[in-house]
Amino acid sequence: MTDTHAPELEPRLRLTVGFGTDRGLRRELNEDSFLAQDPVFMVADGMGGHEAGEVASQLCVQTLREAAMLAPGTHAATAQDIQHVIEDADWRIRDATGARAGTTLSGAVLIEISSVPYWLVANVGDSRTYRLSQGGRLTQISVDHSEVRELVDAGQITAEEALTHPRRHVVTRALGTGEDAEADFWLLPVEDGDRLLVCSDGLTSELRDAEIHRLLASRAHPQDAVEALIDAAIHAGGRDNITVIVVDAQDAADELGLRETAPRLAPEEDTLDRDGSAGQRRAGAQGTEEQGAEEQGTEEQGAEQPAGDRAAGDRAPDAGPSDSAPAGDGPADAPTPDAEPGDARGDA
Repeated sequence: MTDTHAPELEPRLRLTVGFGTDRGLRRELNEDSFLAQDPVFMVADGMGGHEAGEVASQLCVQTLREAAMLAPGTHAATAQDIQHVIEDADWRIRDATGARAGTTLSGAVLIEISSVPYWLVANVGDSRTYRLSQGGRLTQISVDHSEVRELVDAGQITAEEALTHPRRHVVTRALGTGEDAEADFWLLPVEDGDRLLVCSDGLTSELRDAEIHRLLASRAHPQDAVEALIDAAIHAGGRDNITVIVVDAQDAADELGLRETAPRLAPEEDTLDRDGSAGQRRAGAQGTEEQGAEEQGTEEQGAEQPAGDRAAGDRAPDAGPSDSAPAGDGPADAPTPDAEPGDARGDA
């Protein structure tokens, strides 16, 4: 678990971060990768099998880590900046794998607009980003890019039927393969008591949102929440790799009498235009902002096999959740940590 201030936002904001990944009970390889260091908290779920998915997710995270506009200590990236990084990662994956492998990407970048912190959430594929408010409401911020999501939106199946549909693992957007790697974006003011959850579909394919909500809300520390969620997913079947990041945000300025209200965005703006208008597990580490954590699936971790019938293709952009504000050209910052996957949990 990492407990740190966001440098440029001190003394206003304190972040506490938990993270972990597990290859599950059926995969031979762990093809998930993640980056969990202020300001970037993102999960990439590789697909392709024969280690290709692992390569795709690792290249995606590596590209995020190397991006200058996402360097630690900066909070000035825009949605357009992040889309450019995603396009770079998409090209690198295609070049390395011949477009035979891909990866999802979901998560949030902490940015600053007029000295006020915001979550800039980005999503490609069916990994997910949730927000648990201090009032106890769990909201899925990201919108899945998947065949079953399209069927639900079209009224052809119910959300419950989507959980067991034979095409539930087929994604309609991905980096490295298919024709659409454009991300959807949402911009949300950081509120005191926020808890963000970023996860691969190895979690959400095993647990209903109600169970995720219960576990997320009943654990005081992010790392405890991470461990509880991963354990529950494994006990429910553990059929895929499971990666979880939990980030708590505390408005430290409230204690100092520096509380400031985040500017409200137009309610009709739901998404941001991309142009700016059991297996081996790695647990979180205690440390500073410079330590953070980047996790990549490796053979040493206990691997994961090909992601079954996942495939990428075209899909029209989804509309964001009604309670999400559109992302604008606000600044953002990124992480740069390295963590080798292992079977150990612990604090650093």
